[in-house]
Amino acid sequence: MMSTVDIANLRQWIGKDEVRHDVLSPGHARLMAATLGLPTSGSVTGAPLPALWHWIYFLDAAPPDQLGRDGHPMRGGFLPPVPLANRMWAGSRLIFHAPLPLGAMGERRSRVESVEHKQGHSGELVFVTVLHEILLDGRVAISEHQDIVYKELAPPGLVVASPKVPEARHSKPFSPTSTTLFRYSALTFNGHRIHYDVDYCREVEGYANLVVHGPLNATLLAAFAEEITGRPVTAFNCRGVMPSLLGQALTVNATPVDEHLALWIGLPDGKVGMTATAFF
Repeated sequence: MMSTVDIANLRQWIGKDEVRHDVLSPGHARLMAATLGLPTSGSVTGAPLPALWHWIYFLDAAPPDQLGRDGHPMRGGFLPPVPLANRMWAGSRLIFHAPLPLGAMGERRSRVESVEHKQGHSGELVFVTVLHEILLDGRVAISEHQDIVYKELAPPGLVVASPKVPEARHSKPFSPTSTTLFRYSALTFNGHRIHYDVDYCREVEGYANLVVHGPLNATLLAAFAEEITGRPVTAFNCRGVMPSLLGQALTVNATPVDEHLALWIGLPDGKVGMTATAFF
């Protein structure tokens, strides 16, 4: 079959950029803490923003008439108009240069770095990599290469290979509820319907239940890394492997490997939903 992907056209988006400003509101951070079941008392002006909580700021405020069927902003604005059906966050590679204090005014500079067309086991894939830089007083505090994947609908019965992971040295359960997903969607202004519209999940994108946000899983892994080491992460890489779904009993796992910490989200069948590496 001929591809519907005009990669030459999509690559015209490489270099496209945008800038956003936002106040790192302590109130918004308190809501995030409550969503994760953490104490809210530490979310005060001047306190450092926890790792990956920058994802609840600098949000895309697209109005209803600029949303696509999936609830995301329509394609062809900042991101290229990839014609493949499904779109989701695939992973990020982050470096933390300096803490971000709550209450500060921050700036996010974003630029499309690359657009790649690939063939996967489920069909065509397009990966768009965006560089986000979070600045405070003109200096970069966080640099993040974020990968967004566009793909065809997965055929029924598709089996995804799970990566090998070491034996977990540290582990704790995580059982998200529909309220957890609703709150995280609200905090990140994420309209993607796979996180709250179960009929859309099943009938359009082919998931058995609501999908747990990849960034939520990554945030839990980063927090677990700091919890068990007592040290702030200086770099963090994470990659989604397969979706974790509402109703699954998940585990957050970690084990030291050389000078870093290997982390992953475990699924009930022994497979892996996300892998990550934390550096200190």
